Amino acid sequence: MAILAFDFGGSAVKYGIWNGQEIRDKGNFTTPKTWDEMKASLFAVYNEINQTIEGVAISAPGVVDVEKQMINGISAIPYIHRFNIYKELEALFELPVSIENDANCAGMAEIYEGVAKGKQEVAFVVIGTGIGGAIFHKGEIVKGAHLYGGEFGLMYLSGGETFSKLGTAVQMAWRYCERKGVEKETYTGEDVFALAESGDKLAIEEVNNFYEYVTQGLFSIQFSLDPEMIVLGGGVSAKKGLLEEINRRMKEKLAHFELNDFIPQIVTCQYENDANLIGAAANLIAIQKNREETIGTN
Repeated sequence: MAILAFDFGGSAVKYGIWNGQEIRDKGNFTTPKTWDEMKASLFAVYNEINQTIEGVAISAPGVVDVEKQMINGISAIPYIHRFNIYKELEALFELPVSIENDANCAGMAEIYEGVAKGKQEVAFVVIGTGIGGAIFHKGEIVKGAHLYGGEFGLMYLSGGETFSKLGTAVQMAWRYCERKGVEKETYTGEDVFALAESGDKLAIEEVNNFYEYVTQGLFSIQFSLDPEMIVLGGGVSAKKGLLEEINRRMKEKLAHFELNDFIPQIVTCQYENDANLIGAAANLIAIQKNREETIGTN
């Protein structure tokens, strides 16, 4: 089954074709400024494909309401919200279309095809500019009563601040810049990690804060949901030594609270930049499979 997958981002739209094993023919274009321009760009990609496509799968920001066929919430692409986006895209492509939240898609990629394959209880945590995620129970995604399931970034951690505000490398870099009295884009998270390794005391403090906040958030997720596995995604998940430091701090917290029954299994994602595309395709396949099973039982 060949599926055309798109990943809507605030600055770029990525795309590729899922052939059942991998994403092929990948590319991207700058995120258009209007919905009409977006549709034109999506259809231009579709027109360039020289094979039969059986469906279009989309990973998008925002709160995706599949039942109402619209995207609620807020995102960096405001024009995709609060109208029947499914209807317009199905008319555009004349193919089945699925849409799912980008963090949910990344989680689906890992539980259906990646590092969490075969697991039933999984928490997927995306660490980017903010923090998002997805929850899986009995192998199925849990969206919650208001479709906010997995929005781990809204958890309060310290001083009235949220996980998103405290526990990302981007926010770590912004705090470092503020304390240095420079523009907040002067240093990146990667810069601050490097400065800490070179002995910069302020950078060491902020890197320590970053690891502490991340571990606090993961500790709360583990003992709220009790997953078999926590999967970390986002750019910082590729940082060398990240897991070792988080696991060290996690063991310290377990010892502090005399929690000796198990050690949380925390891993990094397998698919990295392709996760949203693969997850979007996996979502469409799952939807079509459920429809076929439903028809078969009627």
